[in-house]
Amino acid sequence: MDAAGVDSGAFRLELSADERAWLLDLARWAVLHRLAQAAAGTMPDGDEEAASPDAAEVPAPPPGVLHRSLGAFVTFKKGGHLRGCIGSMVGDGPLYLTVARMARAAAFEDPRFPPVTAAEAPELGLDISVLGPLSRCPDPSQVRVGRHGLLVRQGYRSGVLLPQVPVEWGWDRETFLAQTCRKAGLPPEAWRDAWKDGRTELYWFEAEVFGDL
Repeated sequence: MDAAGVDSGAFRLELSADERAWLLDLARWAVLHRLAQAAAGTMPDGDEEAASPDAAEVPAPPPGVLHRSLGAFVTFKKGGHLRGCIGSMVGDGPLYLTVARMARAAAFEDPRFPPVTAAEAPELGLDISVLGPLSRCPDPSQVRVGRHGLLVRQGYRSGVLLPQVPVEWGWDRETFLAQTCRKAGLPPEAWRDAWKDGRTELYWFEAEVFGDL
């Protein structure tokens, strides 16, 4: 922390209220546009489940931070319960395009849920998490609930939990670490081996989270 008691290492993305509202509207547009295409029979050739929106058809924001390459997750909830969540850990093009694509994927491609229908779309709550850099966690005792998100990886298995998840569930740090391992299909204590066996990798990241929290 600096002399004023501010943690200078925290990830802070300077998104204005208008920019946050713009991204939330864009995420909703991506879902409604896909539903309208399906209703009109104008889905593009290819994956009928949920073709990604073409960059040319996505509304573009004014120049600025929304054009930066940043990772993002989009989460939909219905009645307070998870209805879909998909994201990209790292930036692969402008943030606004990533949000549009992840919104469509969360609504129609999350394998845990059936595709969102036109009837339920108005009932969905929406959160967007814009991710800061991903890096190796130097010490699990430094993980702070509510600040850090986690990714654990072992071979082909990996699991991610966003910073808001342990807060929503009332988990402490060790439960958060264990649940991230479970998300990866690993034993809940696998995080303890990240500095022993050379196979288990633990990463952390921070995020700016906004929407229907």
